[in-house]
Parts: sequence; C-alpha cells; structure tokens
Amino acid sequence: MDSKPSDHTDPLEHLAGLIERVTFHSPETGFGVMRVKVRGQRDLVTVVGTAPGVTAGEWVDARGRWIVDSNYGQQFKAQILRTTPPNTPEGVEKYLSSGLIKGVGPKFAGRLVKAFGVGVFDVIQKSPDRLREVDGIGPTRQARIIKAWEEQKAVREIMIFLHSHGVGTSRAFRIYKTYGESTIEKVQENPYRLAQDIWGIGFKTADQIAEKLGIDKQSDIRARAGVEYVLQTLTEEGHCAFSRDGLVKKAVKILEIPEPIIETALNGEIGEERLVQREQPDGQRLVYLASLDASERGLARNLVQLLTKPHPCPGIDVPKAIEWAEKRLGITLATAQKKALELVTKSKVMVITGGPGVGKTTLVNAIVKVFHAKKLKVVLCAPTGRAAKRMAETASMTAKTIHRLLEFDPITARFKHDAENPLDGDVFVVDETSMIDLVLAHQLVRAIPSQAALILVGDVDQLPSVEPGSVLRDIIESGVVPVCRLTEVFRQAAQSAIIMNSYRVNHGDMPIWPESGAPETSDFYCGGRSKSAARGGVGGGGVKVQRPW
Repeated sequence: MDSKPSDHTDPLEHLAGLIERVTFHSPETGFGVMRVKVRGQRDLVTVVGTAPGVTAGEWVDARGRWIVDSNYGQQFKAQILRTTPPNTPEGVEKYLSSGLIKGVGPKFAGRLVKAFGVGVFDVIQKSPDRLREVDGIGPTRQARIIKAWEEQKAVREIMIFLHSHGVGTSRAFRIYKTYGESTIEKVQENPYRLAQDIWGIGFKTADQIAEKLGIDKQSDIRARAGVEYVLQTLTEEGHCAFSRDGLVKKAVKILEIPEPIIETALNGEIGEERLVQREQPDGQRLVYLASLDASERGLARNLVQLLTKPHPCPGIDVPKAIEWAEKRLGITLATAQKKALELVTKSKVMVITGGPGVGKTTLVNAIVKVFHAKKLKVVLCAPTGRAAKRMAETASMTAKTIHRLLEFDPITARFKHDAENPLDGDVFVVDETSMIDLVLAHQLVRAIPSQAALILVGDVDQLPSVEPGSVLRDIIESGVVPVCRLTEVFRQAAQSAIIMNSYRVNHGDMPIWPESGAPETSDFYCGGRSKSAARGGVGGGGVKVQRPW
C-alpha cells in the first residue's frame, strides 16, 4: 500500500486495514468517518467514504485518494469502499462488542471469542444452536445474534453484486436505501428502473449495468427507458414537448433500435402515463414528460384561479396614490407607468414588460410604496441571487431568490412551501420573469395564497430560461393575464448605446457602430479591447460585440 498523498490525475490508490473505531456514520446518507489501523503506519489513518454500515473490528478495503482537509488534516477519501468481517480474535471481539448486535456487549463478545475463536461467524451461520453453549446466551439473545448476522450478510451481498456490475459505492448505497433487501432482484429484473427511481443515476449508467447483465439492446425495457431518456435530453435544449414523429426518429438514431420497437415502447410509456401525448389543433401530436405536462397545466390552472379571487388591496383613490408615490420617490411617472399602477390595484395577476431603460424598476418601487401604505405585505423575489440583490437595493426592502423563498430542501429535493403550505404575503412581485423555467414557475405560483396578488416583471426579449419553458412569453401571448407594456425609453437610459442598439436589433435594424478611431465615450463597441477592458473590466457596463460579417 502506498501511503503517500497523490495528485488527482493519478489512478486510485489502495488502502486496507482494521477499523479501530467509527467516528461518524449517517444511516441516511451512508457517509462515514473511520479511524483505521493500517500496516506500516504508526498512527491511525482517517478514512472517509460511503457504506451502508461500518463497524469497529471490520476489515476495510478502500480505493480513493489522499486529501488534506482544512479542518481535519490528512485523510483518505474513498471512492470505492468495501468492508468484510474481521479474521483475527481482536477484530472479532471488537466487531461483536461494537453494538452491532443488540444485547451483545464487551462481556458476551469476549465469551463468544473465547468459546469459538475466529470461527464464531461460521458457528452463527452454520451451527447457530451452538451459541447456547456460551454461558448467559439463551433463546432471545441467540435469535438477536442470528438476525443481526443475516442482515449484515444480506447488505454485504447486495453491495458486492452492485460493485461487480460497475456501480460505485455512493450510488450503490442510494440503490440499497431505495430497494432494501429486494435490490438484487429488482436490478436484475429491470436495471433501467434505476434511472427512474434513483437520483443521480441516468439512462447511460443503467444501460451499462443492463449490458453486464446480458439484456438485449433491442429489448422492450431498454426501448421504453431509452425513449424517455431521449425526450429528457430534448427538454434540456428547452423543449417542453416534442413531436411524436421527431421523437421516434431521434430515438431510432440514438438508441439504434428499429422504429417498430420504438413505436411500441412509446405507446407503452404513454399507456402507463410516464409520457403524455396531446394532439394539437393542427393535428400534430406532441409528447411530454409527465412532469412537464403536469407543470404546464398546473401553472395555467393556478394563474386562472388567482385571477378569479378578490384583490387584496382595499378601496383606493388612484390619482391621489400616484401623486403621493411621485412625491415620495421624487419623480414624475410616465403615462404608461400611471396606467400600470392603476391596473395593479385592480388585477390579481398582471405582467409588466418592456426593454431596458423604460422604467420597470421605478414602477415597481412606486407599486411597493403604495401597497405598503395600504398595510399590505409585499414579497419581492427573483430567479437569481444577483437579480434579488439588485431588487432589494432599489426597493430598499428584503428580496429573495425563488428557491430561498420557497425554502428548497436539497435532501428531499422538494420545497417546503406548496399548495398545502402556502407562502405568507398579500402581493408578490417577481422580477426577471423571462429567466424562470416552467417547473419553477409552477412551484412558485402554486405556493402563492389564493387571496394574494401576483405581479410578473420582465423583458420578454431577453434570453429565455435555461430549463424548459418560455413562461413570460407564453403568459403574455395567452391573452388571459392583463399586460402593461412600457415602451418609452427615459432620458438617462437613452444615453446608453447598448440600450438604443438593443431596440434597433429588436426592430430588425442594424446597430449603430462607433466610428473607427473615435474616442471611447460609448458603452457599446466592437472588436479589440477598450482601455477599461485592458484593465480587467468592461467600463461603463459596456459589452464587446463582434460584427456579424
């Protein structure tokens, strides 16, 4: 065994030794910290890794790399970790007295080892009646010992099976936690269910396991899992659904399975409602992942339900409210902004959209002031931390990311707030809505209480969300939700060449480029590097734009 730390580019190193004590082990995650006695090492070695269970006295066989933890010093971080029962009297006694077997402490562990030596495990497995030969072990304690041994044996066999089929320790533990004692049976029956049931395991990993198990590449179970995998990859490109004909063609090419088998598999997935097929007015058949179909329909349903409830704002004299807000903010609102402010006091759900520099932020600040004056609880949120921070600074109040607002739990991968446990607030203002994907939008809207109002703010011409869906554009185009379009570019924003050129591009016109050799007074430039960029920044908020020719 090489005990020297290694570089991460080196192959995995091997470490083996006796577990002297278990410092920490989590039954939920399998993560454990062990102190291990390794031959050739004077001091105990700290080994960290994942396993269903680790017990003092066991022999550990690990493959991984040496690391230096900033808090705990040098450790061996195992990527593959296997444990086996001890084969020395000392190890056996430590193993039995570790608390693994209820009712067997140091006293009985010593008696068992004295009576049977290192062969005690053979006695438990093959001749359990002999345990009664030990003073103090009656029927009850004997049954406990046999049960604990069988459970450990089952877990060990499951881990060996998964390791032999190329599954790493962390994934193997997640599989075992999901399927328990039925793991081997279920994986052999259909390894592709791993991609459906186990977080972090995808189709490709399941496909590798299936190949080792000898499953035919053109089998129905592979075709069905493969069709879902292909559709999933398409959603990663932004699609909420895909045409049935296009999906079949892509699946045939990617999976290398004949079209008739793919068609049968697709019908099977639709029949079991893992995929959903919906026919459009033009006759085209679209196929959805069931989760995206549910999110799309759920979002639409929740928006309509919000619209039908009374507005939380009490009676208000809008002209006076506008005049009051203008004085408080020291500004004069444009006509479109005033109309929008009037609309938000009447409509439970509305959209405020417009390009850069049209006063969306100013309008939101005025809305917040008015609703606060009416003693309404206003909640601000945005999809990213940067957007939430900017929103908080301009509105002078707390703003959160949507995930933080809904209280995302990384362990369960769920939000604390939902339809059964709604958020607390009267008016919810969501900024940068164009960046919100379909699933997140659904999770947010379903958590908004029915009596609250929802204001969606964003530039529909910005880049869409990374995940599937074009939520803001679709809501606007539905015609169901009132929309306020701000179009007037204010004086300060009009001085920005970036903003003015963005409007030119949106209208199909070429941007106005700065003249060659002119001093760098514009925030819009192309080619080369500006003086500010050479200093490591992009001065004045400018962006580097390459000519399209």
